[in-house]
Amino acid sequence: MPPSTIPALRQQRLGAELRKLREHSGLTSTAAAGQLGLKQTQISNIESGRYAVSADRVRTMARTYNCADTALVDALATMTGGRKRGWWDEYRDHLPAGLVDLAELEHYAAELRVALVIHIPALLQTTDHARALFRTVFPPLQQYEIEHRLTHRIKRQGILHRSDPTPYTATVHEAALRMGFGGRDVASTQLKHLVTMSEFPRITIRVIPFGNASFHGTGQGIDYVAGAVPQLDTVQLDTHHGCEFLDGEAQLDKYRSVVDHMEASALPPDPSRDLIHRIIQEL
Repeated sequence: MPPSTIPALRQQRLGAELRKLREHSGLTSTAAAGQLGLKQTQISNIESGRYAVSADRVRTMARTYNCADTALVDALATMTGGRKRGWWDEYRDHLPAGLVDLAELEHYAAELRVALVIHIPALLQTTDHARALFRTVFPPLQQYEIEHRLTHRIKRQGILHRSDPTPYTATVHEAALRMGFGGRDVASTQLKHLVTMSEFPRITIRVIPFGNASFHGTGQGIDYVAGAVPQLDTVQLDTHHGCEFLDGEAQLDKYRSVVDHMEASALPPDPSRDLIHRIIQEL
């Protein structure tokens, strides 16, 4: 199969995990190629995400690499199948690659946990709130760029509304609820939308109130995306230069602990909903 010109994040991750298995087995790419009946360049292209690989090939590679973790191998096998196009691919010519990759990551996630201090989570934003945010981006976006980002963001929210919605936990600081982007009417509608979404069966919204001295988070938004097995988890960070994806074991441990602590610092769901109601009344 010819190499992919634009390796999807999912295919890149599959290749990276296969490389980890090979390195853990002590095999060089040349030695692995010899045992698998492949060329060394084929191994390199698979591990870089440029070559698609079948589920059978993944299982063969895992056996060759003496991987006994059947849950991990099964999860890797589900990530195969070549370059499958999703709705997000429509935006590859219009948006930064990180935003497109994030939509793909969310689509396949087993669970999503997000923690934010300044902003409402993207998957819980109303159209008017999101548009108001995009108008604050620096350097300023052109109107057509705003509309591309807006439609992309709204489509991302589909994972919360499908027949088998992705479990979603959002931990939000009270500061984000009081920012008032777009003015009073937009802010009020946005907060009412949060209340509505908090009543969905697989959505949990928790608020960290002002005055909670145990809270030690930063203004950086964190998306913790759970894979089929913990080894396939991914952290996405919002930065000034765009999306940053982390999947190292130590990195996952660190940010899992950060999100755990932020959730523990927040009010339970019902008191969180009550606090949102009070903020609406104060607008």
